[in-house]
Amino acid sequence: MSYTSVELTISNGVANLVLNQPDLGNPINGTFCEEWAQVVNELSARKEVRAILLRSNGKFFSVGGDINMFSQTLDQLPACIREWTVGFHMGMARLARLDAPIVAAVHATAMGGAVSMIATCDLVYCAKSATLGSAYSLIGYSCDGGASVALSARMGLARARRFVLMGEMMSSAEAEKCGLVDFVVDDNVVLAEAEKTAARLAKGPTRAYGEIRRLFTKAYSQSLESQLEDEAQALSRSAGTADAREGITAFVEKRKANFTGN
Repeated sequence: MSYTSVELTISNGVANLVLNQPDLGNPINGTFCEEWAQVVNELSARKEVRAILLRSNGKFFSVGGDINMFSQTLDQLPACIREWTVGFHMGMARLARLDAPIVAAVHATAMGGAVSMIATCDLVYCAKSATLGSAYSLIGYSCDGGASVALSARMGLARARRFVLMGEMMSSAEAEKCGLVDFVVDDNVVLAEAEKTAARLAKGPTRAYGEIRRLFTKAYSQSLESQLEDEAQALSRSAGTADAREGITAFVEKRKANFTGN
């Protein structure tokens, strides 16, 4: 499929998922929300995808919600938001269920819902000059995109709540310190470092990665007994894959495993 707000290319098992409305600051607007669900659906169906690299084009990673558009449709906004979040939230929910691990390359300022998207990624590379902010409350809004879950998982509930309530802006160093991002690197290498990690993950045991991703997604939402049983079932499924057989065989033969993602 072709899209206007995002760009998707797949090479060597890595899906490059690019926010691509640079002239507008890559906002989360109606077009993006609709296409976000569509592009995640496409990723779900592409069996060759073994890792995802999330990045963006332009001066900003994303300005978050399209405030200019909001201001032109104030009376219709409640209904519009219910419509837009159908696509945005469906995309986020399905993205969390994929086997392929997700790496983010944050080269510049990210705001609002874009920070939620970043927080859901498995590994986040951030440029030293980048800033991340939560401006929801500053315009009288609550959060979206899974922010309450993803930010709490990365930062801890109390720190995440403060971030959103106070409409804070964080430097890359502050974001790394509280766990919002994983690696802070020089601006000129942020994409290369993220690409390197995505390429490494694309050569790994994709089905096992998927089981791991889903287990950690629900780690705080159910009892210990339920989590233990889910771990046992996931481990059993993983043990039945071709990659697990290869991993064990390679270990015994003292060689590097050649995983195929199956």
